[in-house]
Amino acid sequence: MRVLGGPRWASQDRPPRNCKVMSSATPIEPSGPARGGLVLDDAGFSGLYRDAAQDLVVFFARRTYDAEAAADLMAETFAKAYLGRRRFRGSTEEAARAWLFGIARRRLAMYVRRGKAERRALRRLGLERPQLVEGEYGRIEELAGLDAMRGTLAEHLSRLAPAQRRALELRVVRELPYPDVADRLGISEQAARARVSRALRALGSALDGVAAAQR
Repeated sequence: MRVLGGPRWASQDRPPRNCKVMSSATPIEPSGPARGGLVLDDAGFSGLYRDAAQDLVVFFARRTYDAEAAADLMAETFAKAYLGRRRFRGSTEEAARAWLFGIARRRLAMYVRRGKAERRALRRLGLERPQLVEGEYGRIEELAGLDAMRGTLAEHLSRLAPAQRRALELRVVRELPYPDVADRLGISEQAARARVSRALRALGSALDGVAAAQR
């Protein structure tokens, strides 16, 4: 199952048929919840992926304003979760989602600092994320409600520091690609991505309002 650019397996590995973020070379062992609860074995991890992949893409897209970065961060989050699955001690789907989104927030914080998505966990698993195909960019933007975000954020630009305001205006209001944003600001593309993400994080309450209105 491919969910909005989910990771593709490198040729040396073959995944379980129902999930793209697990390695058949490293069988999943139960994570140790109470008997009768959720276990992150093949079926449990596949179910978590099916349940949360789209929500993760939306979470990242609203905070990076970049479909490609959102897909990268989603893939790395699941790879990181797979590698750390034995540390999961919950027993419910809700607990698994909370655990997964905790990993996602840490991946996002790293992205904000560095201006790029880390792929270390994907590399450890021998995974690669396929390039988004035509239509998937628009689909991610639609799911994340980025058009609605654009109008809301334009109304709140005055709350930002000048450097963040300028970056967000170029990227979100004027819809310039990141290379052009970087050129206008006289900084690297990674720095431009980080600056936009910091601005979006600073306007978190406005983003939450848009998200709530779309439910």
